[in-house]
Amino acid sequence: MTQIRSAAMIVNARSRSGQDQFEQACGAMQGMPFEVDAHAVENPDDLVPTLERALERKPDLVILGGGDGTISSLVDHLLGHNVILGVLPFGTANSFCRTLGIPLDIPGAVEVLKTGRPRRIDLGMVDGDYFANCAAIGLSPQIAQTVPHGVKKLFGRVGYLAWATLQFVKFQPFQLIVGEGPNAKRMTATEVRISNGRFHGGTELVEEARLDSGEIIVQVVCGKGKRSLVRNWAAGFFRLDSRRVDTVTFHGQSLRIETVPPLPISIDGEVLAKTPVMAKVAAGIIEVMAPIEP
Repeated sequence: MTQIRSAAMIVNARSRSGQDQFEQACGAMQGMPFEVDAHAVENPDDLVPTLERALERKPDLVILGGGDGTISSLVDHLLGHNVILGVLPFGTANSFCRTLGIPLDIPGAVEVLKTGRPRRIDLGMVDGDYFANCAAIGLSPQIAQTVPHGVKKLFGRVGYLAWATLQFVKFQPFQLIVGEGPNAKRMTATEVRISNGRFHGGTELVEEARLDSGEIIVQVVCGKGKRSLVRNWAAGFFRLDSRRVDTVTFHGQSLRIETVPPLPISIDGEVLAKTPVMAKVAAGIIEVMAPIEP
């Protein structure tokens, strides 16, 4: 394991349990063999400035506590600083942690920070925006773009699922073009997953994706009706062989993606782009603390 002498911890404490998770993490880190400069941030607008101030102290390890959206929104600011990324799974789906094999409980995740090893991984890119795990086109960004502020915080997962059900009723398939020129592929789609990692929404859906493959994976759920999306999600959740029936997968270092009509793109849960875009891989661009593989 690389010798770590100091660390900074930035926790998104906006959620209902964020402050409690921060305190649990601080408690679990007692006895760490290095100093941890810990910050709980309740206003999302303060996350980047807090991280930048922490980076001025030149820590060897930067620990980010939050969901996939928090990780992706901050990972851009780590590049070029010669730091190792550490992750605490404080989100709902925690897809990035699942892909890395990081335990989803606080003591287990902190143990990885203590005894794991740095692993060099890729990041995905949508135009110029880096992301850790997965970007999506289809129902996911429609939900993220329309959900009223505070629904998840006030009503938890039940409220969020109720809103998602309403958006599913309104959702319609769309035309997708992958690639450029005469070799471009056209199809009717219900969801597009631009993946660096295997998990999406906490479910393993893109089995071909690897964090160190040097490729971006675009998985398309095809179909003219919404039933194909329901079948795919259900088959993925229950690990059925039929999960591959309605999907088409594209591999590459750079792929152009266009939809008709133009649609929003959620990047690890946050709506940050709109088609058409270039999806790329930034191969081996960052190190992350990961469990030691047996």
